[in-house]
Amino acid sequence: MKSEVRNQKFLRRNCTEVKAKKPMKYWFFGFLGVVCLLLGQGIKAQETIRGVACPSDIETLMTWMLKDLPGYGNRVTQRARRSDSTVDIYNYIVLTSKPEFEPLPLTNLQYEPVLPDDTQQVFFTTLERQYNKTGVVLLQNYYWLFLTPSSDGWRSVLLFSQLADLQQDDLPLPPQDAMNGAIGQGINLWLKDCRAGVLRQ
Repeated sequence: MKSEVRNQKFLRRNCTEVKAKKPMKYWFFGFLGVVCLLLGQGIKAQETIRGVACPSDIETLMTWMLKDLPGYGNRVTQRARRSDSTVDIYNYIVLTSKPEFEPLPLTNLQYEPVLPDDTQQVFFTTLERQYNKTGVVLLQNYYWLFLTPSSDGWRSVLLFSQLADLQQDDLPLPPQDAMNGAIGQGINLWLKDCRAGVLRQ
């Protein structure tokens, strides 16, 4: 009888110790497994992001760019608003059109280029929502983009914009330099990411 009591006490004591130690024993290995899993997923995601090469042909390049351009341009606008709280009017880019590649003849040049001109002309349209003190206005804008290939990828040379929402009898407005606007800065940021191979497609 006494031996059975001793055995029961021994079993209860040791089982309690085992139950107390077992979670501590395997906690470290579980934590280590989670860390390895997360690191593996991060490396795999990084390899996936960096696995997309920047397109060399202008058609694919512009198709990818115009799909991402609203996000890039809107981030430029948001950063500008945060740095200057006095800005009362700002545009939100809703969407972009498909690119058009038929170039306009530049017959007004007064000189013959010394180097071969490999600049590409691209045309696209944006739908933008302008916020001001009185309300919201929808604007349609035309863009005329000049791109040139370089040793490490495409780079923007010029960007002109023109307001498309005009009345039928209104005179067309002259093109304006848009390189420093949200669209121009968004294009340069996108091309930089494209050359670095960090785009997600």
